[in-house]
Amino acid sequence: MGVLNVLLLIVLFLSGLATVFLVLMHSGKGTGLSEMLSASIVPSSAGTGVIEKNLDRLTVITSVVFIVCICILALTFPVGTIG
Repeated sequence: MGVLNVLLLIVLFLSGLATVFLVLMHSGKGTGLSEMLSASIVPSSAGTGVIEKNLDRLTVITSVVFIVCICILALTFPVGTIG
């Protein structure tokens, strides 16, 4: 396994963890971690839209990085090697 594959595996692991964390931060019908954080930071409802948009963007970015890492690993991973 080459250096590229090791780096891609590390990025894959980190982006997977970040994606799971960001998805769990999303609110569902007014409840959730993002609602608690936005309510404690900005008392008005105007700021929650910005926080949700940024959370959506970060989730999409980490998901795309995860998928790209999987595709590159599928093309570059050595075939037929065990251990």
